[in-house]
Amino acid sequence: MLTVILDKAEFVLEAHHRLYLVYGSKIRYLYKRDPLSELVDTILSQRTKNRDSAQAFTNLIEQFGTWEKVRDAPVEEVLQAIKPSTWPEQKAPRLQQILRLITERRGELTLDFLADMDVYDARQWLEKLPGVGPKSSAATLSFSNLRARALPVDSHHFRVAVRLGIIDAKIGEGKANRVLENLLPESFSAKEVFDNHQVMMRHGQQVCFYYKPACADCVLLDLCPTGQELVNIQI
Repeated sequence: MLTVILDKAEFVLEAHHRLYLVYGSKIRYLYKRDPLSELVDTILSQRTKNRDSAQAFTNLIEQFGTWEKVRDAPVEEVLQAIKPSTWPEQKAPRLQQILRLITERRGELTLDFLADMDVYDARQWLEKLPGVGPKSSAATLSFSNLRARALPVDSHHFRVAVRLGIIDAKIGEGKANRVLENLLPESFSAKEVFDNHQVMMRHGQQVCFYYKPACADCVLLDLCPTGQELVNIQI
């Protein structure tokens, strides 16, 4: 098979366009949560299936009503509420710690002030909170009603990028976040950056599986050295 040769930025853009043709119609850019709620959801979703983290988030809202009450509740009550999430015994005290730190540093429990900050500065502010890394800061800004131009990179997104040869696996998901974001065109809007994460993530979920990826059905096969090698092995 003839491999398409492009420089890295062109490569990323070509992959994006192809994947958008496949998954773009399913993407909805309708997030309405405030950034604090989005940060809470992001913390709950770490190493957790979406269904389970969504249930944990709903439990907090239904049981406590406000993030101030979550902050001030006995930790055992918060732990019980978020039990559908993975590692609730770690996440409950960490979540309360974050809520207290935001209150201490801002004088009130809100992240709405991030709307007035440059995206880079907003991410730096968030990443000074315990347990908040590049993925979480980007998700908070991109998925909330701030709709900022920030690229989250989850495990599916990371896997696809590594197999395509865009990044080396040794870089890790945290550093990959900045590298992959910088490879996107500067002209990309916040929605297009959001779309890039969505199509890469969905491709990892639906085709580029961790085990036995469906390389023969992949629209990126002529771009993907890993896929071409796996197809040849299977033949």
